[in-house]
Amino acid sequence: MFVKSRANTLLSLLFTLVLGGTAYTGFVTGRYESVLFSLVAIAIVIVPAVIARDPTVTPPWYFLLLICLPILWDVRTGSSLQLGVVPSLSLATLGLLLMVEIHYLTTLRLAPWFTIVLTGIFTLAMAAVLNIVRWISDTLFGTTFLLNGRTQDAINTAVMIEFVAAAIAGVIAGGIFYLHFQRPSVQTGSRLQADSATPGTKINAQSAVLSDRLGISPQRQRQAVRMMQAGLALVFGYGLWTVQVPLLINSGVALVITFVPAVIERDYGIPIEPALALWLTGAVFLHVLGTVGLYGLIPAWDSLTHTLSATVVAAAGYTFLRTIHLHASSIHFPPWAMFVFTLMVVLATGVVWEVLEFVLDRSALLFGADPVLAQHGIDDTIIDLIFNGIGSILVAMWGTVYLTTVSKRLASQLTQ
Repeated sequence: MFVKSRANTLLSLLFTLVLGGTAYTGFVTGRYESVLFSLVAIAIVIVPAVIARDPTVTPPWYFLLLICLPILWDVRTGSSLQLGVVPSLSLATLGLLLMVEIHYLTTLRLAPWFTIVLTGIFTLAMAAVLNIVRWISDTLFGTTFLLNGRTQDAINTAVMIEFVAAAIAGVIAGGIFYLHFQRPSVQTGSRLQADSATPGTKINAQSAVLSDRLGISPQRQRQAVRMMQAGLALVFGYGLWTVQVPLLINSGVALVITFVPAVIERDYGIPIEPALALWLTGAVFLHVLGTVGLYGLIPAWDSLTHTLSATVVAAAGYTFLRTIHLHASSIHFPPWAMFVFTLMVVLATGVVWEVLEFVLDRSALLFGADPVLAQHGIDDTIIDLIFNGIGSILVAMWGTVYLTTVSKRLASQLTQ
């Protein structure tokens, strides 16, 4: 990833000067997003040379070209630096270089294929973070990054387009990075390599049984799951009887999801403790109650369901990451990486969910039908993303101890 050649060094210097000029221009004109982007990019570009104490150790020039694309686009078109396919591609490249440098400078170990996957997740997560920061700044300090006089729906539509652009850029970037890693000249060694950690070693985490912490017996937990499944079945039957398609789809999908733990346990031999099944079932059950009418009656219900749903996504994301950590011999996640990557997975999933809500909402309006999932402007979208982040942080800080057993059993299944 870090090339030593005179031509690459000169081109890298040229693009670094472009970034420096953009930082200066942005500071003078008050475009602080451009300043922040440029300074972060410059730091990521020069860190390898500083660590190696060799100015010729720089990333490939074509990666720096991708980073500078939104700046060159800005100069060419005169438009402001907004999140779209071109800037998202730049952000994805920046994310790739950042993860590669962290790989070399810390005990984190990543395989190329997993770095590509994380780069796509990083791009979507950063799209969420950027818009959350813009919204908070506009709300608290009166700036106009998002809330600039347009209607709530108009701003929300623009943000959804940005999210789709970020997803497209992630796919394009993944293809570019894959081709780069396939080049015979790409070497695995580097002068930046830190003290190595044993890949695949266990994270210092002790497993615990969530069912024991709830204060109710596993039998009662199973009964609670069955009662909620019965409730979902009743809602599904009511939706079928009254021909309410949104209610029918929401309750039907939720009911199917509640049987996932039982299918995993039966087909793959991975024991799912009752409390985890209760966790998942409770999340989808509360969402369906919201669609029945609680979303309208209780304003905070939407935030509650998003937080709880985010904890489920975070639990699934953590389980997936730790399974990879245990199974893949070339991958090692220190605890801080598990925390950060779990948060990234939830934020990226939240972006996908918001885009799905938007598409279903607009499709329903187009065909004159009731929406299966509805959006209510940019405030609703950003608040949903914020509570998604809160849910993921709760799991990353306190809930992962209950998922280690599932991760170990899943990793053992992959080795069979």
